[in-house]
Amino acid sequence: MPLRLSEKQSLRYRRQLIMPEIGASGQRRLKQATVLIAGLGGLGSLSALYMAAAGVGHLKIVDMDRVADSNLNRQILHATPDIGRRKTDSARDKLTALNPDCHIETMATHIADDTVMALTRGCCLILDGTDNLPARRVLNRAARKEGIPFVFGAVSGFDGMAATFIPGKSGCLECLFPGDAPQSPDEIGIIGPTAGVIAALQCVEAVKILVGMESDLAGALIHFHGLGMRVHKSVFDVNPDCPVCSRQ
Repeated sequence: MPLRLSEKQSLRYRRQLIMPEIGASGQRRLKQATVLIAGLGGLGSLSALYMAAAGVGHLKIVDMDRVADSNLNRQILHATPDIGRRKTDSARDKLTALNPDCHIETMATHIADDTVMALTRGCCLILDGTDNLPARRVLNRAARKEGIPFVFGAVSGFDGMAATFIPGKSGCLECLFPGDAPQSPDEIGIIGPTAGVIAALQCVEAVKILVGMESDLAGALIHFHGLGMRVHKSVFDVNPDCPVCSRQ
């Protein structure tokens, strides 16, 4: 039996409930969903806010770092008094204040092969807020194994990109960025609004998937170029020799 929306919840989500693409059934699906937010930096902190605000019932938030001064130009879930706190604790407080009906599960750990299955267990979808390719590869493999969508995002300077990988419907991260893809430097320049644009695109995709709509980014990559205000969408194919997809 679908979870009922309370009168208070119906008021809170009214602007979503009147959308024919969501409605009461879609809102109930959001309420029943469990989403993994992998990383609470520029992308993940915004994604967590949007998911909690949209009414996702259970968020698993994962990050092992603490809030630093240099985070605050883009990681707007955190604030100056949070400097030195665990990002998971800072995030939990803000998200609970935003939506007390959203259950926040904090996991202050690294994302690796020996932890990822516990992180993804029971999840409907993974939202990528990490800042390195090795962690994304771990999440990609777990998403394939669990058969759940993985919504990827990455940012640098004024530029960013987003893609969705759905087992059985599209290629995966490894198809798009094979093992010999260049690694990013340890520290990159970035302005906050770039993270905001990409996180918003990821969350639009996540909401669509969670309420049962088709993904328009499955098998496609969006490039956002902030300086020239250009958006480009490219399609990629499944790699028949992909070491991840070919084992599924």
